[in-house]
Amino acid sequence: MMLAAFAGCIGGDDDDDDSSSSDASSSTTSDTSDSSDSSDHSDHSDSDHSDHSHSDTSDSSDSSDSSDSSSSGGSAVSTMDGEDGGYTYASNVDNHRSLMADMCDIKAHANAGEWTAAKGIYMNGKNAEKSDGSYRTLAGFAAATGKNHNYDTYYGADGSVDAHIMAALDGTGDFNGTSDTVRYQGVAKLTANMAMVAYTIHELNSAVAKADAGNVDNDSGAPHNWDEGWAFFHGPDENVGCGPVATLTKRANDFGTNNADGVANTTYAIQQAMITGLADLQASNQAGYTDATNTVVKNVIIAYSQAVLKYTYKMDSATDGPKYQAEAYAFWKTIEAYVGDYTDNACYNMNTHTMGWVGSSDATACGAFTWTQYQGQGDYMCYNTVSHTVAMDITSEADCNKFGEMPYHYENYGATSMNNILDLTDASQLGTSYDVSAWLQPAWDHYGITAEDIGSYS
Repeated sequence: MMLAAFAGCIGGDDDDDDSSSSDASSSTTSDTSDSSDSSDHSDHSDSDHSDHSHSDTSDSSDSSDSSDSSSSGGSAVSTMDGEDGGYTYASNVDNHRSLMADMCDIKAHANAGEWTAAKGIYMNGKNAEKSDGSYRTLAGFAAATGKNHNYDTYYGADGSVDAHIMAALDGTGDFNGTSDTVRYQGVAKLTANMAMVAYTIHELNSAVAKADAGNVDNDSGAPHNWDEGWAFFHGPDENVGCGPVATLTKRANDFGTNNADGVANTTYAIQQAMITGLADLQASNQAGYTDATNTVVKNVIIAYSQAVLKYTYKMDSATDGPKYQAEAYAFWKTIEAYVGDYTDNACYNMNTHTMGWVGSSDATACGAFTWTQYQGQGDYMCYNTVSHTVAMDITSEADCNKFGEMPYHYENYGATSMNNILDLTDASQLGTSYDVSAWLQPAWDHYGITAEDIGSYS
């Protein structure tokens, strides 16, 4: 249990994620500097209604329309500069980079309670115009089938990312009956984080698949998809405050995980993996680009674990508990599909009303707890001979034996518990400050994430 994650927590929050500051252009992921931005919002203005009627709902190719002649991409001449955040593109992904401006505008409308306008940009697009006059849309990706990420598999439904976002936009599903404040957090955080991270992972996996098949052409092959991944994760420098990098910057500030240049360790690790991964794709170095992809996913999990830790901890706020719960919800949904299956199984003890972790073991492990000492010495403990774990807070043999008398086995107990406290329609979950590190620890172990990686929230 990583209690160190909360060492020195003082309860204050000087850098809230719903800050209304409009300057989103100062954050950079270059090797030498990272001028952190404290806002998730942009001052991009727009009327209350989307001014474009073109809809893009297909967007289901592996390259997210990059191979379509109607999109701005591949070998077309770029009208933007050639790099963002220290990453130099190998191909033209101007259209993909432009999508980040939609995130800024969606947030601005949602912040004003202009749900129709926010939904219009989400579904119809505004800033990423293709050469045929249609627009790349976030909904087109989020609702598509067959994308190269784990969200649809995990949630058991096509278009699962879209379903989460639409619930927040419409005030339905998980957001049924919630306040505008809660819905705003859902719209702003799910679009900028869950959707853009999903889009990024899809592109990286598409790049890997193309490279594995031998297509490493900069304009039509693996490097082009890889470029798209960075376009969706970082986007243009002037709009970086509206996407995932802004979250990574803030959480590094919260947990003390910046490097000597003030850049979030997670951002820097991802940037470097993207740079080296591009070179490895071009050189057909399978081990290199595979490792780079894994590094990106690992650091995404680190950053959003920090976010979940912070906002579940703050759910005891008498005034802002629902807002913090909604933030934790959105950040959890960003990584749940990649950590939920690794949050371990557990057995329930009817005497103590506590859980005993049993790793990935099945229900038979519930009967394998025994009251014993380590090598016959020291204090007694309730040890599981199948999973080789210790049930914490068990102080007697009688209590230890209760695990086997009426075995209650829960799969992925950590994920189930997380979803219970992040039920936005259940007010009884509010008013408590949660330390969810024990629920995340098995997933951290799976990905090789250390206490130093997570840092300490203060």
